[in-house]
Amino acid sequence: MSLEELVSTYGYTAITIGTFLEGETILVIGGFSAHRGFLELPWVIVCAFLGSFIGDQAYFYIGRFRGESFLNKRPHWKAKSAKVLELLHRNQSLLILGARFLYGIRTVTPFLIGAAKISPVKFFVLDMIGALVWATVIGGLGYTFGAAFEAILPNIKHYELLFFIALAGIGLAFWLFRLLTQKRTRIPLD
Repeated sequence: MSLEELVSTYGYTAITIGTFLEGETILVIGGFSAHRGFLELPWVIVCAFLGSFIGDQAYFYIGRFRGESFLNKRPHWKAKSAKVLELLHRNQSLLILGARFLYGIRTVTPFLIGAAKISPVKFFVLDMIGALVWATVIGGLGYTFGAAFEAILPNIKHYELLFFIALAGIGLAFWLFRLLTQKRTRIPLD
């Protein structure tokens, strides 16, 4: 199976799942793939929007129903969350709209917003707007990056696989780094 067939077959699914979990790297790759003609940019944006929005809604409701007890069992996390919760109570709408642009805390913020008992309707509407803006901006950046990359390397076809592997490697490295640093800062409950 060629790279084009692989991306065309699984690209939209990968974007939806990737943006459900975190998403910036996969969305940039999706935008780049759209520029290369493997995917359609509007569908890349739709998949990113859906994955991001559904993920945020899930984290919000987990936080809404389990957040307080979860944080009470983890005093270290509760202390770190206090600043975000304070900011949330001062600038709810702005934080809900812009949280997904803050790399590394996109999945934690909806959880904390839910734990803070913010109105589900308010979160739903603002999160929908934020998800649409985020998917459009980051997907568009990936598409633009593809155009810039093609301008620099006119025979880009020879470097596509290497580029996809490099981007995926960079995304995986950031994810692993964040995962490992989070585990080291965790305080045992015993």
